[in-house]
Amino acid sequence: MEALRSEDPRRFGRFTVLARFQEAASAVRYVGRDTGTGELAVITAARPALAAAPAFRRRFQAEARTAERLAGGWVSPPLETGSPETGSPETGSLETGEDELLWTATAYVPAVPLAEAVGIAGPLPERALRILGAGIAEILSRVHAGGSVLQGLAPGTVLLAEDGPRLTAFGPLGAAATAEARPGGQLSVRLGYLTPEQVAGKEVGAPSDLFVLGLLLAYAATGTTPFTEGPPEEAARRIAEADPELDAVPEELRELIAGCLAKDPAERPTAGTVAAELALEGAAGLARGGWLPERLAGAVADQEAWVRGLGAPEEDARPEGAPEEDAVPTEEPEDARPTDAPAEAPATQSPTDPRATTTTAAAAATELPTPSNNADTGTGTGTGDIGEDRGTTRFLNTGPKPPQSDRATTQLALPQGLPPAPGNAPAALPAPVPHHTYGSPAPYPAAALPASSGQGNGGGQGTGPMVALPLPPAPVPPEGSATSRRTLITIAAAAVGGLVVGGGAVAAIGGGETAAATDAKPPAPKPRRTLPGQPPEPRWSHAHPASESAPLTAALWRDRLLVVTSESQASAVDVSTGKRVWQRADAAKGQAALVAGDLCFVASPTEFLWLAPKDGTVVHRVRYADGFTDLPDLQVGRLAGHSGPVVWFTGSRTVTVKAPKPRKGRKRAADKRVVQAYFFAYDIVRRTEVWRTPVPAGRAPGTPRYRVVAERSADLLVRQDAVTLTAAEVKAARGKGFVRSFDQQTGKLRWARQYGASGPDAAVTGDEDGILYAGVGTDLQSFEADTGKPLWRVAGTADSAFGTPLVAGPFLHTTERSRQIGAVERESGRLVWRRSTEVPGIGSAPALTLSGSGRTLLASDATQVTAFSAADGERLWKFQDIGVAEPKGATVSAPYRTLTVGGDVIVQRDRAFYAFPAA
Repeated sequence: MEALRSEDPRRFGRFTVLARFQEAASAVRYVGRDTGTGELAVITAARPALAAAPAFRRRFQAEARTAERLAGGWVSPPLETGSPETGSPETGSLETGEDELLWTATAYVPAVPLAEAVGIAGPLPERALRILGAGIAEILSRVHAGGSVLQGLAPGTVLLAEDGPRLTAFGPLGAAATAEARPGGQLSVRLGYLTPEQVAGKEVGAPSDLFVLGLLLAYAATGTTPFTEGPPEEAARRIAEADPELDAVPEELRELIAGCLAKDPAERPTAGTVAAELALEGAAGLARGGWLPERLAGAVADQEAWVRGLGAPEEDARPEGAPEEDAVPTEEPEDARPTDAPAEAPATQSPTDPRATTTTAAAAATELPTPSNNADTGTGTGTGDIGEDRGTTRFLNTGPKPPQSDRATTQLALPQGLPPAPGNAPAALPAPVPHHTYGSPAPYPAAALPASSGQGNGGGQGTGPMVALPLPPAPVPPEGSATSRRTLITIAAAAVGGLVVGGGAVAAIGGGETAAATDAKPPAPKPRRTLPGQPPEPRWSHAHPASESAPLTAALWRDRLLVVTSESQASAVDVSTGKRVWQRADAAKGQAALVAGDLCFVASPTEFLWLAPKDGTVVHRVRYADGFTDLPDLQVGRLAGHSGPVVWFTGSRTVTVKAPKPRKGRKRAADKRVVQAYFFAYDIVRRTEVWRTPVPAGRAPGTPRYRVVAERSADLLVRQDAVTLTAAEVKAARGKGFVRSFDQQTGKLRWARQYGASGPDAAVTGDEDGILYAGVGTDLQSFEADTGKPLWRVAGTADSAFGTPLVAGPFLHTTERSRQIGAVERESGRLVWRRSTEVPGIGSAPALTLSGSGRTLLASDATQVTAFSAADGERLWKFQDIGVAEPKGATVSAPYRTLTVGGDVIVQRDRAFYAFPAA
């Protein structure tokens, strides 16, 4: 922590800068104060030299979006974001010279990084280790559930706060040791740790995060890494071959950590398993009453007192040309405020993603005055031996604004049939981030790395894998061309697990695969003038062939394929072009399209299928008759939910129960046909059953239809669809619905509970904090899941009912049958905004979807898709597809559905699919 320098900005949007917080490889962090509320914040500003590189900006923003999606729980929610493209939500980005700053802000949370904590108090005790590991594993479980890999764990990116751990990096840039912009638009990033699969030149996946979590826990438990012993030049061999040194790890945790450090990724536990084994009641539950050792708790308290004592810098210290005051927002019209809001409501946080916002992982640390280590000038040993790396230790996090005026949107797009796919298809959407090694902070021994040298971004020598590959801009190779195997081996040898982003290209290196340069982001569409309410031009459209049966389901696979199932087959559409890639009759009537390692999982009425994403070839199949041999004639129902590699579903079979032998002189009773029903958990990566538990049979034909409404580390909260309840169950419920809790590890039923007067067909959803949100009559009410205690109630519109709400960080987006869409604060139930879709209220409530950035909320029903600003409810645009325009054409009555992929939203109605850009 230090005083501001003459070149430092004095304001970021609504924040006054108080002091320099710390420096990192890619950003400088400042402590600031909200000029309106006085709240403290940590602002992360990208280094101007790096922010000028398009590759850096895209990487910074991509990791910010990842952080936004994870916000909540152990990821701090955002306050505000500024970027060269969008500026600050209120005032625009602060200018430095001619370049606008790229920055993010999060609330200040007193905390110390793990690396510093071990230096202060030594290895953590067992209980603290459990809370630390469970908290991080809970985040990893959410990341892996979406088919992604985090690649952001390091002792400097994990913070220890009073109530539990915090994660502050959400990708390789956020965990970088050094970052340097090079001529030609290249971005060079030096990273740290290797995993066995990276040493072997293989692709990194979710198990790689578990390996690094094992390293992290071993370090927290012992103060050193488990592969330290031996010469540095043999570090890679030790990672790939040697057994970890875990003698100093508490015995109760040794087996679990050893499992995380297994050489074979398939043998490592899942993140959910780790979380449950470390803290069955969840990290937050175990941390109640305090969890930090006394010295660490004191360090956190001292830090907070010091930061809160900071005063504003002298006014004359403002650099020339800096703005003096934020822009004053114009007065909002009455319909922009909730009816019960004061005339001038304080600024409220903007909801972003289904799981809210943080900041770029490139900048993710929202809290901690750590020792002042300058990533630009820090030095290390540059030849052979692996010294301390002081460029990778710390990182940061991230936007609200007051409700703004709403404008009427009456224009609708009515395309006359499907427009042809554009001649020049947009470039491919960003592929999954190439896999990288991890940065190691100063106190974190780096002996797990092979010796290599590299130049830091300020000219100092640094250690660790240097991934500054010379990839000058080159012509795009013709379709089908491939990098030679010799070239591939050379690249892999130079930067195993490394990242190079040059001129917008990512060098994707995999074991034995072609290394191809792919565009990291599709080109932005040409700007056009649009009328209020008119949607943007679609990037592409796709028509499901009329010769085939109509689509049943549509789902995204790794943001690369749109997998559509019908009565006759399954087909895949490339989401970057809208063109069909393959079709496969085997997967007819299938459900979903889930990521199962490198394969696409589809559940059909008779079997589970694993398809090759390239051509749809069936790689594996498990027929229910073969996979569940002790349950002949098993009928599998609809998937209830999924998380990472685990899917949950119900199934049933009918068996004959012989009548008991009659008493002497009595006639034998008839045998009975009885339905036996089960709730299953199944690992689609290992293709094995995890558990099953008997459950009451549903209405004929007998399979109850479950839906997972919330997943917690210890249990699943499940709701049964009312249409599958038996008459006896309906009578016993007395007009109320039940939510059941099933143990995550065993499937055992823990409890079944009713919530207020919420009916059996009322909309219900939950969050990771154990709060349920349920429709109660015309209102929406929140409850503590474990106790049933009511917390708050939001009044709905007359003669209406709430549909399933959408959790988005600190906010809950609401939908009603009356076509009212809104947002309320999850904690208090305070109404933030409420708007109408401006169409008649027919049928069920509109379904809600958030864009990838979390800034646009989409409401879909049988009439249209309406896009709102998630922050203040402003209606942005509407879309209607009239279907076939010929006089004798079929009338399309199917509802609209929306899916988000990258910066696009895919809108489906019956056979028509459109990809619209969405903010």
